[in-house]
Amino acid sequence: MLDVAVFGSLFLTLFVIMDPPGITPIFLGLTAGRPAKVQKRMAFQAVCVAGGVITVFGLLGHQILAYLHVSVPALMIAGGLLLLLIALDLLTGKTDEPKQTKDVNVALVPLGMPLLAGPGAIVSVILAVQKADGVTGQVSVWSAILAIHVVLWLVMRYSLLIIRVIKDGGVVLVTRLAGMMLSAIAVQQIINGVTQVVQGG
Repeated sequence: MLDVAVFGSLFLTLFVIMDPPGITPIFLGLTAGRPAKVQKRMAFQAVCVAGGVITVFGLLGHQILAYLHVSVPALMIAGGLLLLLIALDLLTGKTDEPKQTKDVNVALVPLGMPLLAGPGAIVSVILAVQKADGVTGQVSVWSAILAIHVVLWLVMRYSLLIIRVIKDGGVVLVTRLAGMMLSAIAVQQIINGVTQVVQGG
């Protein structure tokens, strides 16, 4: 009931795009200063949000984009701008003071979307669902989606151990590093979106 080639192909694609190892410093930077219990909840929330978004677009992606008259490049540019705003907050230290209202926001945006469930992951899933043949193909695709989200949750859940080792000074350093990485990802996403618009035109 499982096509290993289809499963492996989509899992590796999503692993590269969603980048579980790369999400670790960004997650630590965004959740710094919050109680461990809250951080664990945020890791779970982020994965649930990402999984929900990916599932909806996997099932109804083409219809949603067509109905809203939104192109994939537009989605990429919007996601990039959103990530850039979050990156600037990390770089300037505005997220250092934890607020209760930010707990859910960080899990939803930018962790859940567009960092995990970004345009690249969404498009990959839409195409994979379309190409999947029969029940075996569909089971393989959705198994790969589930597997990558389990990996993401485990990575974020156990990255909290790093905080205990690096202490407060290290957290500040990781936060700034996360800001730099996130800003680079955001700019690259905007560039990719603009390039697609230019090539399409």
